[in-house]
Amino acid sequence: MWILLYPFFCGGVIIIKKSKGLCVNEQIRAKEVMVIGPKGEKVGIKNINDALTLANYAGFDLVLINGDGTPPVCKIMDYNKFVYESQKKEKENKKKQRESNLDIKEYRLSVTIDEHDINTKSKNAQKYLEKGHKVKATIRFKGREMAHPELGEEVLKGFAQTLKDVSEIEKFPSRDGRFMSMILAPNKEK
Repeated sequence: MWILLYPFFCGGVIIIKKSKGLCVNEQIRAKEVMVIGPKGEKVGIKNINDALTLANYAGFDLVLINGDGTPPVCKIMDYNKFVYESQKKEKENKKKQRESNLDIKEYRLSVTIDEHDINTKSKNAQKYLEKGHKVKATIRFKGREMAHPELGEEVLKGFAQTLKDVSEIEKFPSRDGRFMSMILAPNKEK
């Protein structure tokens, strides 16, 4: 978030980058704060100027941790290091979340699909399955094809047959209105 300040004494514009929800040093507006030292020890309730002097003397920043308390709680710490480590943890958590939530790639087939087209789609699906993701094969019935769902089931089973080396059927072909779908999961042998 960026804040534009228009000072009265100067005709220029000063741009200041505001931190994400944490007030640092002179941004803290409380008169008295509870100060926690750089190693986690309680220093006590101090005047804001005394707390800023302590932080400056230690070579760190005074960061407002909890502004809702009475008095507000501030910690003396290296703010840049804190921001860097929190961004690193957030990035790591997102990476773990991505790994745990495997994607499902959907392949649309039709009842009248040609053998060459099934082979092409199965080659693409094989690459995706080898990465550890799931594949969903879907057929949409059009017009008179609705009267022959067994043809769609044959196409799905043929698709699964071409991928039998790298996958197993997790959900067998099932019909839902105009659609019939099947889910393939990678082999558990890996």
